[in-house]
Amino acid sequence: MTENSKRNTESFGLKRRTFLKQSSVGALALASLTEASQARWRGVMDGVLSQAPKAKRVIHLCMAGGPSHLETFDHKPKLRELDGKPFPDSFTKGQQLAQLQNAVLKARGPFCRFARHGKSGQEISDLFPHIATIADEICIVRSLHTEQINHDPAHAFMNAGSIIKGRPSMGSWLLYGLGAETEELPGYVVMVSHSGRNGQPVSARQWSSGFLPSKFQGIQFQSRGDAVHYVGNPEGVCQSVQRDVVDEVRRMNGLLAEEKLDPEIATRIAQYEMAFRMQASVPELTDMTSEPQSVLDDYGVEKPGDGTFASNCLLARRMAERGVRFIQLYHRGWDHHGEIEKFMPISAGSTDRASAALVKDLKQRGMLDDTLVIWGGEFGRTPMGQGSGRDHHINAFSIWMAGGGVKGGLTWGSTDELGYKFLADGEEMHVHDLHATMLHLFGIDHKKLTYRYQGRDFRLTDVHGNIVRGIVT
Repeated sequence: MTENSKRNTESFGLKRRTFLKQSSVGALALASLTEASQARWRGVMDGVLSQAPKAKRVIHLCMAGGPSHLETFDHKPKLRELDGKPFPDSFTKGQQLAQLQNAVLKARGPFCRFARHGKSGQEISDLFPHIATIADEICIVRSLHTEQINHDPAHAFMNAGSIIKGRPSMGSWLLYGLGAETEELPGYVVMVSHSGRNGQPVSARQWSSGFLPSKFQGIQFQSRGDAVHYVGNPEGVCQSVQRDVVDEVRRMNGLLAEEKLDPEIATRIAQYEMAFRMQASVPELTDMTSEPQSVLDDYGVEKPGDGTFASNCLLARRMAERGVRFIQLYHRGWDHHGEIEKFMPISAGSTDRASAALVKDLKQRGMLDDTLVIWGGEFGRTPMGQGSGRDHHINAFSIWMAGGGVKGGLTWGSTDELGYKFLADGEEMHVHDLHATMLHLFGIDHKKLTYRYQGRDFRLTDVHGNIVRGIVT
């Protein structure tokens, strides 16, 4: 044996003995890291909880593209009267417009009809006959307004309260504040569907954890095929071998944790464990053979797992039952700059039945009281026409909420007679107010849910936000 070979062999032997000796130490280090992480999370919990929570989970039905409030939940008879006539300058002078800037503005009346529904008499357009049947369960907000007039930044503002990249989404903030209720599935799951036209892309930054530890990141499930890529083991690798690999990686990460105080190491350990558990939990979650045909029919599911919004809604209910904290369903296809009369009924028809079925299903199962359902887009649409459609609009738009401590059968807020701007009548709601109210429903003081980053304490609502107590039970 050469001198170099001898040195290499001795070195290998020393490293091997050191590894074996330190494996138990690494496990202790890992346990210490996990305990410290849990202690910090308990500290976060103790610091931000201000009251008993009304909600335990969120299902956010994101109508990506900006549904027109004037054809959904905000009836404006005066706008119908002005259809095709010059839009009054007094409304738009000095106001921010999108593609209609410097254009000749003409009023565009709603192309659909409205009627009152339920004991509450809430006005809902005839494009949503199924949502009309849950009028007494939902709170319609007509006075929501935002600050961003283009899709991606408007989505970011709706999700994170900021357009600056690297800010955590509201789902990540909620998971950071309360933790997950399941160890078998991610605490924050996202799914995407599409119908109609103009399916604006939705970037993954919308469910980013930003500067929060990456374990609070939203995880996108695929709407078709396997919900999670590579969820099964490779050929020839059995479950016991996979368990051994995960355990070995866990021990090695424990050694690394002993050397470095890095929260991402704890995340890496947790994600390996989560991935292992998901090999069993995800196939069980997505297997809808146990769902009665009547339930499939209620949602409008023709084939489970077919990528439709209806299938995703049913899957969202199954996730909620299994402890997923925050579920976002994006449905693309609401960007109606043109041919709104042709394509908005397609978007509405693809989402109406399942949205209503989800609320009814949750109520029937006793889950609606602690599940907050939010339906809406990133902004609204102009009361002025843009060819055969409507442009982006930030001064007023409509959403609805149900369950989770929100009053049903209530219309909150108003807009002017043409639906151009919210009225400052004490019932207005900014996106920051929506976030503050959502956190309040979970028992969280939005001013105290903070994370120190780059020398500053950040929060979801930044330095803004008021709880809209009038919609809370």
